[in-house]
Amino acid sequence: MKAAVIESVGRAVVTEVPDPAPGPGEVVVEVAACGLCGTDLHILQGEFAPELPIVPGHEFAGEVVELGADVSGLRIGDRVAVDPSLYCHACSYCRTGHNNLCERWAAIGVTTAGGAARYALAPAANCVRLPDHIRTQDAALVEPLSCAVRGYDVLRTRLGAHVLIYGSGTMGLMMLELAKRTGAASVDVVDVNPARLETARRLGVSRAAGDANELERPRGWDVVVDATGNAAAIQDGLGRVAKAGTFLQFGVADYATRVTIDPYRVYHQEITITGSMAVLHSFERAAELFAGGVLDPDVFISDRVPLAEYPRALERFAAGAGRKIVVIP
Repeated sequence: MKAAVIESVGRAVVTEVPDPAPGPGEVVVEVAACGLCGTDLHILQGEFAPELPIVPGHEFAGEVVELGADVSGLRIGDRVAVDPSLYCHACSYCRTGHNNLCERWAAIGVTTAGGAARYALAPAANCVRLPDHIRTQDAALVEPLSCAVRGYDVLRTRLGAHVLIYGSGTMGLMMLELAKRTGAASVDVVDVNPARLETARRLGVSRAAGDANELERPRGWDVVVDATGNAAAIQDGLGRVAKAGTFLQFGVADYATRVTIDPYRVYHQEITITGSMAVLHSFERAAELFAGGVLDPDVFISDRVPLAEYPRALERFAAGAGRKIVVIP
């Protein structure tokens, strides 16, 4: 079958690889669409240091075409979104419910072959069936949405909060949509990309600016979310948190990224600094929210390109073009 392969640091190609065969409890999914994500760039850049070569793609949906032994609850022909998380279920973190912090954490498309291919292998338990009114290609958005849902689980935000989000790419926009759903009094977005800010305005952001200095809130924001992973944005955001407020590190920063904090201010103003990593008990809820229309796929997906263009699509994504780019195997 055809698949995108990250062969080595800095090199992605589309080539032939063997078709997957399901083991016990596994299914083969014919991929309808696979989203590109910052994680894919980190793999390409050697940041996550998986074993290369690897077929990337952890945001995907498709149709079940083959069942392994002992699979129940799924049939050939079912359309599914796939949770890429692969936990050991045995380490201390898994046993205490923190599976996303698993000591042997793995993921489809990160440590095992993923969805940037015609077919992908997945545990049957990781597949969530899609309702009839959902287009299969659109359901590649369920996985990133499940990460945003996890972010709001961590925030435990209260009604009437004033929220500031750094970044209006796919994830920042998803956090915007969820903030509106969780009763925020206002949601402001900062991004240096004017085109992305226009999308935030289209989605009903309270205010959009290229610099937080353009926004007036003398006491700061109750919730500040970084969805960029950029050191300058993170540093600026930490200084915008109101007393008793919360800063959420949601964007994936490079390993070498460093910022400074003011410990006395954290203590004296009871500021919470926290993080949210990937998916945890949030995939099924994200699928239900998606089915309920929390996101408009035609707004969030800016580019749908054939698998053959995967290397070029990665370049466009790295350059900040568009919003969510999906490949269609």
